[in-house]
Amino acid sequence: MPALDNPAVPITPPEQWVDAYSDYLYRFAMSRLRNPEAAADCVQDTFLAGIKALDRFDGSRDIKFWLRGIMRNKIVDQIRKSVKENKVDIEAEDEALLESFWFKYSGIATTNPDPWQFNPRKYYDNSEFWVVFEKCIAQVKDPARQAFVLRVLEDQTTEEVCKVMDVTPNYLWVLLHRAREQLKVLLESNWTGKDAK
Repeated sequence: MPALDNPAVPITPPEQWVDAYSDYLYRFAMSRLRNPEAAADCVQDTFLAGIKALDRFDGSRDIKFWLRGIMRNKIVDQIRKSVKENKVDIEAEDEALLESFWFKYSGIATTNPDPWQFNPRKYYDNSEFWVVFEKCIAQVKDPARQAFVLRVLEDQTTEEVCKVMDVTPNYLWVLLHRAREQLKVLLESNWTGKDAK
């Protein structure tokens, strides 16, 4: 256990982490990985990495959030492993988009998505919205979901995501576009906020 002079929050000892944080971390991993075995591995790897790095914990925040930060890296590792095992294949419709003259010239699609039925940004602070969001993102098909998780939820750079997924920046854009379209449809049909109609 690190010797902290004045930690800002009480430090939960490692022997209590499984009872205190495993459900929280497992749900977090499942919302991004959508694979029970990979999520469980991620939790275990997070606890092991946390124990090894505990001397670097500064006590400025709840250790639960420090562990979640470690887990973000483990999630990226799991997605990288999944991508290697299930090579990303470019679907025919994506190939047609990538090969279109306009996309090659400008790097953007020639069609715009339909406007949202509601503004999701209004609900960022609403915990009920995030429950619905997690259910919706779990339904987005891979590899689009993986790209969205890495780029948007885990805030990886385009270069980092392309390296992890072994795709070009243009194809990453296609995957993100597809994920956003699927997520939009799912959120519009599942979120019942007051301006959702």
